[in-house]
Amino acid sequence: MKDPYEILGVSRGASEEEIKKAYRELVRKYHPDKYTDNPLADLAQEKMKEINEAYDALTKGSSDPSRGGNSNPYSGYRQNTAQGERYEDIRRMIQMGQLDAAESALDSRGSRTGEWYFLRGVIAKQRGWLDEAKQNFTIAVNLAPNNMEYRSALSSCGVGAYPYRGQTYGNNGQDQCCDLCTSLLCMNCLCNCCR
Repeated sequence: MKDPYEILGVSRGASEEEIKKAYRELVRKYHPDKYTDNPLADLAQEKMKEINEAYDALTKGSSDPSRGGNSNPYSGYRQNTAQGERYEDIRRMIQMGQLDAAESALDSRGSRTGEWYFLRGVIAKQRGWLDEAKQNFTIAVNLAPNNMEYRSALSSCGVGAYPYRGQTYGNNGQDQCCDLCTSLLCMNCLCNCCR
């Protein structure tokens, strides 16, 4: 491994707080969630691994005996990497039309990230539940405002409300017109019979 101080961009005499600050800035810059569907995703993932190892080396004292014991506040990223792979599995399920399986896989996940809400929105949209899709896409965009895939999905829902799981199930304006026409036709037949 390279010099952890060099990786984090801090001097050898850096305080614990300076190391944490540098680490947080690098996480914001290189976190793979920012590179979803980007050709640089693999590089970002490798860089994040290197950053985590450097931070762990400095805070757990493997590189500097005077430092010790602090746990990595972003160590959960390693689990998120595995979860990221699971998100890819869920995306494949959706592409194959296995919406129930994808929905179950999402429901079994503990964390609800922008990706979680995005995929939930994709499932809802494919089922024709456009209001629910729009709600999920909105949350995804709020959680990850720079993600263009989420923004594009939200804009594809258009403006206004869409019926889904409507209260009247098919009793929209067209059905009411048909009912009116049918009633008038029946009345016309009855009037013709009475003559």
